[in-house]
Amino acid sequence: MKSRYQMFAGYNAWCNERLYAAAAKLSDADYRADRGAFFKSMHGTLNHLLVGDRIWMRRFTGKGEVPASLDATLYDDFVALRAARRSEDAGISRYVESLSDDDLGRKIRYRTLSNPADIEQVLSPALDHFFNHQTHHRGQAHALLSPIIGNDATPSFDLIIYQRESGQGGLRKLS
Repeated sequence: MKSRYQMFAGYNAWCNERLYAAAAKLSDADYRADRGAFFKSMHGTLNHLLVGDRIWMRRFTGKGEVPASLDATLYDDFVALRAARRSEDAGISRYVESLSDDDLGRKIRYRTLSNPADIEQVLSPALDHFFNHQTHHRGQAHALLSPIIGNDATPSFDLIIYQRESGQGGLRKLS
């Protein structure tokens, strides 16, 4: 089961590299424009992805700062945000690497940020949510990118493409 989360950690970092490379092509005005997404702009969406990761990594590890809100702007500068994203992705990979299969079955406890409540949950379904949350908001970022830079310049985030490129997920090319 651990290999599943190792794959998702690798996929997460791969997607984020592709996303940030595409976002780097945007003008500052396009990057910050409110386009009606849940977190308004590409800038807001990228910050939210990092906010969510930091909240969940704190829940998983007990370490790190918890942002004040889900729409917090952790970094106003794109270059600093990208560096923080890379650092977070490396930390996620190290964390997943440190887990044992027994760890995946243990319960974690945390308090929610919105509508505060105390929660107890098995780690593996919490990790499922963690990686799915990233995918969800990267999909929103993809929808923001496509009309600005065009479909041909907007990278695919399909898991199967990552699996083909990395050999992860039990995939084997036969010809």
